[in-house]
Parts: sequence; structure tokens; C-alpha cells
Amino acid sequence: MKKRLKISTKKNILNFLKKNSKKKILIITGKKSFFGSKANKIFQKYKVIFKSKSYPEIEELKSIYFKVKKFSPDIVIAVGGGSVLDYAKIVSILNPENIKNLNQNIKNNNQISNSKNFNLIAIPTTAGSGAEITSNAVIYINKKKFSFEGKNLIPDLFFLCPFFVHNNPFKLKASSGFDAISQSIESILSLRSNKLSLTFAIKSLKLSVKNYINFLHNKSLDRTTSMVLSSHLSGKAISISKTIAPHAISYPFTSIYGLSHGHAVSLNLEKFLYFNYKNIRFAKKKFDIKRRYKILFQIFSVKSIKELCHKIKIFKKKALLHDDYNKLGINIKKDINNILAGVNILRLKNNPIPLKKEDLKKIILNK
Repeated sequence: MKKRLKISTKKNILNFLKKNSKKKILIITGKKSFFGSKANKIFQKYKVIFKSKSYPEIEELKSIYFKVKKFSPDIVIAVGGGSVLDYAKIVSILNPENIKNLNQNIKNNNQISNSKNFNLIAIPTTAGSGAEITSNAVIYINKKKFSFEGKNLIPDLFFLCPFFVHNNPFKLKASSGFDAISQSIESILSLRSNKLSLTFAIKSLKLSVKNYINFLHNKSLDRTTSMVLSSHLSGKAISISKTIAPHAISYPFTSIYGLSHGHAVSLNLEKFLYFNYKNIRFAKKKFDIKRRYKILFQIFSVKSIKELCHKIKIFKKKALLHDDYNKLGINIKKDINNILAGVNILRLKNNPIPLKKEDLKKIILNK
């Protein structure tokens, strides 16, 4: 079960199902991803649990857990985007003892479990989060984001299937693809990065920068495949380095305003890149930040931080990822304190430049 596949075909999945035909198999998925990707044609004879929330919430997590426990599967196959995979990853390590005080355990960052309830297979239907390889999962409690982290969360096996991603709607491809871009950029600058994460992030970002816009506007299975690989590599990168400020500040924009994750991340990415660059003199000295920025300049074919920020703005414009708060129905001045209250502190600590609350406020308000 530990074998890792690269690009997979329908035949690979069917062979896996045939090989495990005597085992109890359960599917966790979302209706849009399940039917939109046509995964239903492959898994139609299996028991299916559908999630309904647009992002992973604690009460739905508990509901899914009890449904899974009742079925008692040998294998769970998570088919979907980041939310589906996060639900399945967390459920795979829960047990009756910790489900009782789950909310408090999560808030206190307590270790939930070191063992798995079943073999978990991940099949992403978006090219974005790389959740099929990451050692963390996200859950929201009262609209605030919390994280599970641990190697036991990594699925036992994954299938990377471009044919499940190829027909995604434009909006989903734009959001998920930008998430992969931001993850790689953030990984390159993260204080927790190392040589291996840097290698993964650079490979991912090169693929994204080359293929992202065409992936959105000029349908091609080759481009979809490149973005699927980019997503996977970005997941491998952040599994080591974790993300930084743009991700840390993104979560309340999802929970409060319902923006998709990738769109929420895109809102302030170039603002934080500019802030970090202009404040390099205050950097925590783990590595040469200027050198990391030079890597970004080279990948994006620019010569300065202003050009880099402009290039990212162009990407967002072509992807229809609007960042005008007013047009998005966000009263940013009124809600700024609620947004700051929802910031993920763990991710913020990975930022190469220390950030104070006033810094965040100025960056978000674009002052």
C-alpha cells in the first residue's frame, strides 16, 4: 500500500479495485467533484458518503466520522478537492475516545492519534492543494481555522489522474491552480524550508508559471497533466516547509465571506511579497532572502519586486480572481478586526520577516 504512483490511468484504479475486491471499500467525496469528474462511473457500485460544506467544518467532520465507523471499511477512497481529502485524512485517525472532546483537543493542538483506522487512498479531482501528499489537514471551528499535523495523516496511496481534473469549471481551475502557485512561492520563502522543499517548490512553480493561464483558457490534457504535477510537487514542498503569511491571512476570507481557498490566498499574495522584500533587513537570518527572491524573479522572467508583483496581478486578472474588496462585497474597514482574529498564527510564524498586527492591518488595507 505504500507504493507511490505518478500519473495514473483509469486502468490503474480499476486494477487496484480488482486487487482489493474482497475488502470493504468506502468512498468519501463531494457531489460536484464526484459527478463532475465522472468518478461516479468508476465507483458506482461502492458505498458513498457525500460531504456538503464548501470547506471542512467540525460538525460535518463528526457526522462523516460516525457514518464511516458504522460502515467499518478496510479501505477509504477520498475522491475530491482539498476539503474532501482533509475530512478523510482526519477521520482516518479519529477514535471513540477523542471524538468526545474533539473541539477542545483541536483547539489545544493535542495529539489525536498515532494510528490509522483504515487504509486511506487519495484521488484529487483538482490541481491545487497537493493534499494527497501533505502531512496536515484543515478543520474550521466557529469559522476559525485549525490544523491537524502528523505523518500519520499522509494517505497510504494516491492516484494522480488528469482525466478527473480536465473538465473542471474555469472558476475551480483558477482558484485551485493559484493555490498551487502560492504554495510554491510561500514554500520558497518559508523559514522552515530546506534544500529538498526548495527543489520541489521550484519544479512546481516552473510548471505552474508556464502552464497556468493556458490551463485556464486553452484546454489541453498535457497542460492539465502539468498542473496536476505542479499541485503535487507544491504539496510535497509545503509538507516540509509549511506556508507563510498569504495563507495565514487567507482563512477568514473563506470562512467569513465564502471565497474559495485559492481565491482567498490570491487576495494579498503580492502585497506580502512586496512587504517581505522591502523589509529584508529585518529578516530572521536562516538563509539569504534576496537569493530566494532572485529565484522567483528568474522563474517569472522579471527583474524587480515591482515587476514580480505586476506579473502576479496579471495572472490574477487573466484568472478572474478579483481582489477589489468592494466588488467582492467585503467591507474591509468594518471587518478588519474579525479578519485579523481569524489569522492562523502557526503559518504566520513561518514568514521570513516578523509581522505585527499593525503590519497585517496595513497590508490588508493596502496602506
